Amino acid sequence: MLGVIANSAAVLCGGLIGALFGGRIREKYTNALLAALALASVGLGVVYCVETADALCLIVCVSVGTLIGELLRIDDGVEALGALAGRLAGRAGGSGGFTQAFVSCSILYCVGSMSVMGSVQAGISGDNSLLFAKAVLDFAASLAYGAALGIGVPASAVCVLAVEGAITLLAGSVSALLTGAVVAEMAAVGGVLLIGLGINLLGLRAERLKVANMLPGVFLPIAYIPLSEWLSSLL
Repeated sequence: MLGVIANSAAVLCGGLIGALFGGRIREKYTNALLAALALASVGLGVVYCVETADALCLIVCVSVGTLIGELLRIDDGVEALGALAGRLAGRAGGSGGFTQAFVSCSILYCVGSMSVMGSVQAGISGDNSLLFAKAVLDFAASLAYGAALGIGVPASAVCVLAVEGAITLLAGSVSALLTGAVVAEMAAVGGVLLIGLGINLLGLRAERLKVANMLPGVFLPIAYIPLSEWLSSLL
């Protein structure tokens, strides 16, 4: 769990430092920084998406995952959690910005292949090297996001700790399912979510995309890939 703790601490410290000094930066600069980070999110999402080896898997998992998320109202739950955290942090009257930062960064830091594989490695062999590398990257990203989005960014460290911690603890039982092909498709679905985050941050749609409702799709390749391989063996 050392790598998980290090990654969570990196997000917390980077976000706090960024939020602390972000108020001293003129608004036009923070707006420009936010736009740049949103474009970076879109670019990272595209990189993940093009690595898919099965376009049908990407389409099916995103579609079915979104329907599951809508039925479970995941986005509403995450929004409520973010609003609650904002109130507890004394952000009355500003919880909207807090919630956006909390939700966006929670998804950003948890959907990538480094998060999944790093947690699996840490849980199975005790190798934290990938999570340590991710901690360095997330610290730098949190500095920038904290400056642009505020105190909601370090709060997302709670989700990083919960998600990566859960995968690490369950690594022994799920490692056989997380083949290279499955992780690649999970990352590709996560790339779609990152593109959605970028669209929200750029304000390209009048109605915000409920990206959190797409989260179940990230895990569906675990079932889709073995099923697809089994069906192919029958034909």
